[in-house]
Amino acid sequence: MDNRFSNDKQIAVVSTFSDLLNTDFKGDVNAVCWQRNLVGNFKEIVSKLELKADLTEVSMEDLHALKLSEQGSMARDVISSDFQLLADFGASPSLNLIKSYERDEELGFISTDVYSFHIDRSPIGTDTFLCTYHGAASEILANHQAKQKILVPEIRQKLKELHNGPESEFENFLMEHYFDLHYQAKADARGINLGLGHLWRLAVDYPDKQVLPCVHRAPDEKDGEYRLLLIC
Repeated sequence: MDNRFSNDKQIAVVSTFSDLLNTDFKGDVNAVCWQRNLVGNFKEIVSKLELKADLTEVSMEDLHALKLSEQGSMARDVISSDFQLLADFGASPSLNLIKSYERDEELGFISTDVYSFHIDRSPIGTDTFLCTYHGAASEILANHQAKQKILVPEIRQKLKELHNGPESEFENFLMEHYFDLHYQAKADARGINLGLGHLWRLAVDYPDKQVLPCVHRAPDEKDGEYRLLLIC
């Protein structure tokens, strides 16, 4: 078993789905990893799925309709089990085949796409779950190694110019356009790759949260290789 997550203060490592759900976020811990060595051929599944858009949601019906080898069937069983566990918990999982996400290049000095380090926000208490089965994996960053982009002086000044309104409305402007959710890695930052096959639970920003939300981002995709990601 790969133990590279065990020594990180940000991450709690568990060995069951029940522990993934029930391990408390506290102190520096805002990410829980159900660490696994999965069996099966996930690449075969990716090769047989149809990419209908740069990001295609794969239904369980489409997944189960695939004609697969024994190894491919083992991989499918893993995905189906994860999907059902999350659904039974009350989450709304989505299995995505990803060529690429849409890029936000409109402003140049700040972006609000998922390739930028960011946090998730919700009006109610919830968590983000994700697992990469194939392709490049997501990355997280310790909060002390990240700085909110709206606090970077040059960026903040340009946002004020873009706002061009009363100072009293500026903070609302930042929230309405999701600028406040995005972070910049500090010079000495060390991102943590979430790896393949592990099911993660990440802390979200919501009222009465107990810890800082987990800063994370989507990876740059590898040329010619699609990602297979379960997320909710």
